[in-house]
Amino acid sequence: MNGPDCQLYLISPLETGGDFPDRLDRALAAGPDLVTAFQFRVKDMDQHQAARLAEPLLEICRARDVGFIVNDSIALARRLKADGVHLGQSDGDLRDAREELGSDMQIGITCHASRHLAMEAGEAGADYVAFGSFFPSETKPSEHRPEPEVLEWWSKLFEIPCVAIGGITPANCEPLVKAGADFLAVSHAVWGGDEAEAVSAFAKILRE
Repeated sequence: MNGPDCQLYLISPLETGGDFPDRLDRALAAGPDLVTAFQFRVKDMDQHQAARLAEPLLEICRARDVGFIVNDSIALARRLKADGVHLGQSDGDLRDAREELGSDMQIGITCHASRHLAMEAGEAGADYVAFGSFFPSETKPSEHRPEPEVLEWWSKLFEIPCVAIGGITPANCEPLVKAGADFLAVSHAVWGGDEAEAVSAFAKILRE
């Protein structure tokens, strides 16, 4: 993909019904060489209902050549034949997940502000590590506040991609890009307003 060195990783709002499939398609169309992945994130929902909501979104991502990542649920990722799963620190052992999902499934791990957790994840076979929350988040409050230097440290020492997450907007993302983030994980900054305008605003920063 001939896009910017740092790309967008969109995270869904908790409400993904209604007109959200159209909004997702519009966001992806606004950044065809910029949005690399989309994470399906829902809470307190049974797997059958989650799968029904996920299927049209998965089709949109496949049509746009965007990776479809399931948050938290190894079982749902396997059921949907998703491209990957994102696991928090309490969502199970990475090695067990790898054994269950196989070598082709991308597995990302939340590492908060911890270099130690990130190195452990890399040693266990993570495909990417996620640091955050860099800024106060409308989507998922967190007491962890890494500095951009952790991205610089990681990118200089390891080949595994790193994701910056948490309260990231077009106005505050530049230090994270300069520090070496491979991906910016964004949610409210895109879905809290006009999604196409938001993706275009990120594009102006990331293509500089």
